[in-house]
Amino acid sequence: MSTTAAAPVRPPFTGVVLADLLPASRTKDIALVVGGAVLTGVAAQISLPVPGSPVPVTGQTFAALLVGTALGARRGFLALALYAVAGVAGMPWFAGASSGYAMPSFGYILGMLLAATVVGALARRGADRSVPRTAGAMVLGSAIIYAVGVPYLALATGMTFGKAVSLGLLPFLVGDALKAALAMGALPAAWKLIGRRG
Repeated sequence: MSTTAAAPVRPPFTGVVLADLLPASRTKDIALVVGGAVLTGVAAQISLPVPGSPVPVTGQTFAALLVGTALGARRGFLALALYAVAGVAGMPWFAGASSGYAMPSFGYILGMLLAATVVGALARRGADRSVPRTAGAMVLGSAIIYAVGVPYLALATGMTFGKAVSLGLLPFLVGDALKAALAMGALPAAWKLIGRRG
């Protein structure tokens, strides 16, 4: 009689992100990274100016968090790094078809890079499988973006930190809540659909 303990049964798709469900290959990873960067660049063109603020409302933050969650930490980081580096080098795919780093809102792009990495790591631990967990991941990701972007805005413009919060954070909270709600519906629904098919 064997005394070896049976290996614990793991639920399906444990420790994976949505992108891991595609056949593994180096070509796939490259395509996902480039696609994530392009998606962020396209979403950045959905841009609405905020009166009195140098920071517009864009689809960029939603795309960055979605890319990180769907691709995982490593690919999410690489996608946002490619987006940032190409934009600094002259690719006109920052908000309003801009490029370069000499803009007060560049700190938000740096924050997106960090946020995509963090939410990607959380997604690998199941943070995108349920509405409450997805909400928590999106809130944390948004907080990271602002934690980098708002101080950068203050330094770049010479405004006080309070003024930077007033112009670079408060006007965006409602929009961020709507973006989080979209993610809260879409990501867990995708996993449920995959689970039924699996």
